[in-house]
Amino acid sequence: MLSKNKYVDKIIEVSQIYLEKTFSNKERLNEFLYAINFLKENNNIHDVINTFTKIYTDFVKQDFQNQYKSTNKQLVEFIENKDDGVKIIWGNCLEAMRGMKSESIHLMVTSPPYYNAREYSQWENLNSYLEDMRLIIRESYRVLDNHRVFVFNVGDIFDNDNISTTSTWGKRRIPLGAYFTKIFEEEGFTFVDDFIWDKGEVQSERHKNCNKPYPFYQYPMNCYEHILIFHKHRNDNTRYPCPVCGCLKVNGNAYSEIGIKSWECKNLECFERSEANRGKRFSLKTIMTQGNQEDKHTIENEFIKKWRRDIIKISPVIKINSKGENTLGHTAPFPADIPEFAVKMFSYPDEIVLDPFGGSFTSVIIAKQLGRIGIGIELNKEMFGKSSMQNLKKALQPQIFNESKMQISEINLL
Repeated sequence: MLSKNKYVDKIIEVSQIYLEKTFSNKERLNEFLYAINFLKENNNIHDVINTFTKIYTDFVKQDFQNQYKSTNKQLVEFIENKDDGVKIIWGNCLEAMRGMKSESIHLMVTSPPYYNAREYSQWENLNSYLEDMRLIIRESYRVLDNHRVFVFNVGDIFDNDNISTTSTWGKRRIPLGAYFTKIFEEEGFTFVDDFIWDKGEVQSERHKNCNKPYPFYQYPMNCYEHILIFHKHRNDNTRYPCPVCGCLKVNGNAYSEIGIKSWECKNLECFERSEANRGKRFSLKTIMTQGNQEDKHTIENEFIKKWRRDIIKISPVIKINSKGENTLGHTAPFPADIPEFAVKMFSYPDEIVLDPFGGSFTSVIIAKQLGRIGIGIELNKEMFGKSSMQNLKKALQPQIFNESKMQISEINLL
């Protein structure tokens, strides 16, 4: 009978040939074997399997990350320094993400600047806007961890695309949600869901056309936005350990989804085999996203019920007070409900949540309040910096601040 604290030796014995294939560099293989050596002192087989799997997947990820040579060392150190869980990056989000490690972000949630909807978000035409957004989405795909989620809030707008004409008659409904969905899929993401954010009763008197109650005169007011859900499934043919026995003696199985390689355990001594003597079937996605199903990570029933339907009513953010003052300092804040949904549904505590269009830093605030590491990137420091930071400090004051230390980290890439 194999003693419990020697189970790691059993994993290595069964997996040796596969370890040598994964870590073909002998020095790298020795680094891995040294990293798991402490597991020999662990008396819990379940802990040994989970920790072995985590170290193995971390090593594989590090090797993948090292293929990208354009990281910003200062920025990487800033992100990896887990001092407070509140991090603000002042700069262009495309350039900032280009300095990040590949697959270093666990969740992304944002609302982009809408085409020519604000004075700070102006483009020559719709094509130039969408091309800029495409570059950002492409870089988002690289920095987002594999088999993770991007929650993207965007509304369709009424404006001139400035492609055919710049005159008033060129204005039309522009379906940004449809355009972004196409771009996301072309850049490698998989479209999963479109939650319709019902913004409630329309206050505007426009479009009523009561004086012309005839066909072709009636047009609705826009009272909704899209909350688009995208998955990243980078096709990875690396062999991963069986979650039951921890061994790498597995064979490739069919793809369970596009980009999700499935595996089947071939270790005849595995703790779980079917009546037909088939081994455990699994994927990297199940290891990464379903390996933490513990009571402490349970999502409350009322919250699940709230998001059970894909049409959800959320009141817009009230930013102007009775004195006509903008209390948030930003002209287009989005409601906390959206990042709360994203963080609770698609991340675990201590993971990194990135909002590339930080704005008033609602996503960062929610991420911190829910025990994640929130990172917000914002270009318009001169316009929104002071007010957005005040909003951030005010929102987090009861939770993390004391008189001696303001625990917000900033880095300026402008």
